[in-house]
Amino acid sequence: MKLPISWLSDYMDISGIEPKAYADRLTMTGSKVEGVENPGNELSKVVAGKVLECADHPDSDHLHICKVDAGVGEELQIVCGAPNVKAGIIVPVALHGAKLPGGIKIKKSKMRGVVSNGMLCSHDELGISEGLLGYEPEYGILILPEDTKVGTDIKDIFGLNENVVEFEITSNRPDCFSVIGLARESALSFDREFSVKKPAFKENADRIENAISVEVKDKDKCKRYCARMIKNVKIGPSPAWMRQRLHACGVRPINNIVDITNYVLLEYGQPMHAFDLRDLKGSKITVRRADEGEIIKTLDEQDRKLTNQDLVIADGERAVAVAGVMGGFNSEVKDDTTTVIFESATFDGASVRLTAQRIGLRTESSSRYEKGLDYNNTVGAIERACQLVEELGCGEVCGGMIDIMGNVEGERTLPLRPDKINAFLGTDIPEAEMIRYFNALEIKVDTDKMTLTPPSFRPDLEGEADIAEEVARFYGYDKIPTTLLSGEATLGGKNKEQQLSDKIGSILCGLGMNEIYTMTFISPSNFDKLNFPADSKLRNVVKIKNPLGEDTSVMRTTTVGSMMEILSRNYNYRNPEARLFELGKIFIPKEGEKLPDEPVVITMGMYGEQEDFFTLKGAVETLLEELHIENASYSAVSDNPTYHPGRCAAVFAGDRPIGIIGEIHPSVSKKYGIDVPCYVAELAFDGVMESINEDIKYKPLPKFPALTRDLAMLVDKGVAVRQIEEVIKKASGKLLESLKLFDVYEGAQIPEGKKSVAYSAVYRAADRSLTGEEVQNVFDKTVAALEENLGAQLR
Repeated sequence: MKLPISWLSDYMDISGIEPKAYADRLTMTGSKVEGVENPGNELSKVVAGKVLECADHPDSDHLHICKVDAGVGEELQIVCGAPNVKAGIIVPVALHGAKLPGGIKIKKSKMRGVVSNGMLCSHDELGISEGLLGYEPEYGILILPEDTKVGTDIKDIFGLNENVVEFEITSNRPDCFSVIGLARESALSFDREFSVKKPAFKENADRIENAISVEVKDKDKCKRYCARMIKNVKIGPSPAWMRQRLHACGVRPINNIVDITNYVLLEYGQPMHAFDLRDLKGSKITVRRADEGEIIKTLDEQDRKLTNQDLVIADGERAVAVAGVMGGFNSEVKDDTTTVIFESATFDGASVRLTAQRIGLRTESSSRYEKGLDYNNTVGAIERACQLVEELGCGEVCGGMIDIMGNVEGERTLPLRPDKINAFLGTDIPEAEMIRYFNALEIKVDTDKMTLTPPSFRPDLEGEADIAEEVARFYGYDKIPTTLLSGEATLGGKNKEQQLSDKIGSILCGLGMNEIYTMTFISPSNFDKLNFPADSKLRNVVKIKNPLGEDTSVMRTTTVGSMMEILSRNYNYRNPEARLFELGKIFIPKEGEKLPDEPVVITMGMYGEQEDFFTLKGAVETLLEELHIENASYSAVSDNPTYHPGRCAAVFAGDRPIGIIGEIHPSVSKKYGIDVPCYVAELAFDGVMESINEDIKYKPLPKFPALTRDLAMLVDKGVAVRQIEEVIKKASGKLLESLKLFDVYEGAQIPEGKKSVAYSAVYRAADRSLTGEEVQNVFDKTVAALEENLGAQLR
């Protein structure tokens, strides 16, 4: 929202208020100022001058040598090439040292040997639009009105020497999308009187009821509809003061009738529309829902297809406007229009927004209606439009106004408890001061019942906290004392899941890994790259309705593809190795429900000369140990198409499966452009968290020595290490303190179909020193169990 500061003078005294002080104060009272700009800052030393003489340049067929009076005390010689320059006209003169838009500087120079002391300017060179001029200028230099005083700064002539404040208005304050709303805030911010004059105008003897009828069929979507008639309309340019204000607000002036509706839109924040009465068939206006598939050509000359959920303004035969969005091309005001119907209405914000989205047309009007406008503002706005019609002399206001109310909510009443407001804010503001704020904000105060009734233009005031905020805004946030938070309820902290995420990140970073973040939406082609079969459950995905493209059209059901993308990128950047991890979500659709499950997955990925399956397995084991997850085990997996069939294992915590680790299948790596082995682990975050042993007990250092035995055996190649360890632990009992695998060998001196596996076993008793005989008995029992259960042969 742009606001020329001078416009505020219509409603309050602005004397002594500097632009910077104004911007700072309004920001402190809750109306955020984006900036203050002056359109005339790009122009300097450009004045009105009169061409006294004009002669052809002796060495040019198009240049002219002019004598110009620019009010500087002497005649200036200026060379000009414009075809319309002649003696006696008033034109803009850029003097020596002048600055024009775009950073152009004018200096004294010679043109074909003749000295030129400046430049005569066109409207384009000055950055002045045709709308601001009020007419279409002829080609060449800009010719100013004959009564323009010589020497007058061009910025003063066109109102460019104006400070314009740009506000960032939040959507819950529709009242501040108007000059009056901002003036109300400004007056209270600077403790000055605020007033809005009631529009006054004369009506002729004609009555609107005799010319047209209005019917509102959907009173839920149309809260109020007002109409007035203007006869003997004279279409023409608006006066300079109106064009200048519209231009300063970023609105292009068009003609007096259209400019009046735009002016009222800015001043009151109420969108209006003007219909040509002769185009309204059947002398009737009906506010109704569109027929399914109904077509209307809007003012931008585009055909819009509507549904029965869209509200339209219709005459006796067809739709003539899309309610709250844009008027129809079939009823627009034209140059020969003589009678217009002004419309000022309030439509349901949600309905307008949905319609604008459906037809792909968002306008200044629709953006305001979306925020929820005040139905009590419609009358004041349409009467202001009538006043401007009379003031500009562009028509006669007919008697009467059609005013139809729809279904609206009643007034809200809130309790007034000054003590609670002070306790809430931590202040000691007198009750009388609060009431002064409320009166200035037009909030009705009942001191007998101690209640407040917010005005209808303040839909954001819904509870006592909102009322307290109003007090804080104008008392001054900077005056509220700073205090420390108190009470347990205000103590923040991370929940269990967040603490675990931090711990996992810390452990994996300690293992030399780097954390990554990837997009959760992916391309469906990822599933083909990962060798997923056509009937894989993981191909059942959540599809994005409005994707950025095919590559980001579905939500991922696995994080492996995302990890492989990053590993591939690092490999293609010629990084010799990479060790990465991510804690990211996957999205698993649930049958019969709209929202999917969103479990978090801990993903690790690596490649490099020093990396192999056991490196990755060691990282997983370290993570589980640091998290106090006991009884972790691994089971070979050969049927997962994404992983190498002989180098893949499921991860268990006790009997609970919590993930999978392994080497990525070579064909998958090749699809991602990687020619070296890649290793990936996936662990379910929830499964990991549920497997953590939180009952950690202190274990004293051992008092008695340990005995170590090495155990090397031959077993079939198909026997898993996990099976061997289970047999050893079960046979050794409580005396076995630790078991460490230190060698697996296949090759020379090992029979065909066999492999050599070697462990180091540590035995210790908590209450005594073990004897060699005790350990030997346990060792022999273990060897016998291995022979019986696995057919192992001691080496």
